[in-house]
Amino acid sequence: MASKTYCWALIDAIHEEMSRDETVVLLGEDVAEAGGAFGASRTLLESFGPRRVRDTPISEEIIVGLGVGAAMTGKRPIVEIMFMDFLGLCLDQIFNQAAKTHYIYSGAFKMPLVIRTSTAVEMGIGPHHSQLLESWLGHVPGLKVVMPSTPRDAKGLMKAAIRDDNPVVFIEHLAMHRVKEDIEDDDFVIPIGKADVKRKGRDVTVVATGLQVARALAAADELAKDGIEIEVIDPRTISPLDIDTIVESVKKTNRALVVTSSLKPFGFGSEVSAEITERAFFHLDAPVARLTPPFAPAPFGKKFDAWLNPNAESIAASVRSLLG
Repeated sequence: MASKTYCWALIDAIHEEMSRDETVVLLGEDVAEAGGAFGASRTLLESFGPRRVRDTPISEEIIVGLGVGAAMTGKRPIVEIMFMDFLGLCLDQIFNQAAKTHYIYSGAFKMPLVIRTSTAVEMGIGPHHSQLLESWLGHVPGLKVVMPSTPRDAKGLMKAAIRDDNPVVFIEHLAMHRVKEDIEDDDFVIPIGKADVKRKGRDVTVVATGLQVARALAAADELAKDGIEIEVIDPRTISPLDIDTIVESVKKTNRALVVTSSLKPFGFGSEVSAEITERAFFHLDAPVARLTPPFAPAPFGKKFDAWLNPNAESIAASVRSLLG
């Protein structure tokens, strides 16, 4: 066991997979000489050289297109799009090329492509760098979308994503890059599409993603002082969604709250809420609740960001409201 940050857990995962499989390559802006814009590819150029760790031009469409072509011709590319907000510049390559290639060629081509991207929710850097757009991606058949909330999950899911023969969008929360956790030294892979029950409880099911998982756990500690036990579920994978684990929890607790850092209209929380209602309607003692930021662009300034987003206090308040 060793204590690793979220950032170093990702570096370790990529290093191990590049050592295991010579077809794995890393491409993106500043991933080589600079060691990544956020330090998340440090040591990789020194270990594997410029043929496998390559800086690219500042063109998101070219970066993903390069990855698509490399995947079709035998490589397992990891491409980095620095901020999730920039996905709009390469949506055609993601939605119409990466996601559809396997299908339109009747399975003749695999698409073992990992698209790394980061969200800077609650870092105070404004509307062009702070969006969480996982719902866009989850709407596309052919894409897998993962969003780990802990260093161990980040490492295990990155290894799974690299080994997968389908395109995987891997969403990292920059605000968690310095979070530490003890991680075992042996090779382990966390399966894509399997949720994790972070805390068991009997009174309310709280489905939380990304940055909100730790806050839901903090809320659970506070609520426990009053005898309220919430079950905290981290989907870890946005698509495919492990709805069975969520529904089984709701059948036990009879109440559900979905907490995300992304917006409410047409979002991930809406999808989870609809699935619970369709599959567990007669087990519900209250309507499924959603807790999200307001439907507005992210402001500049950490104080505003923290005020607008869900936190342990607002999660606890929402749970109390569900319980009447």
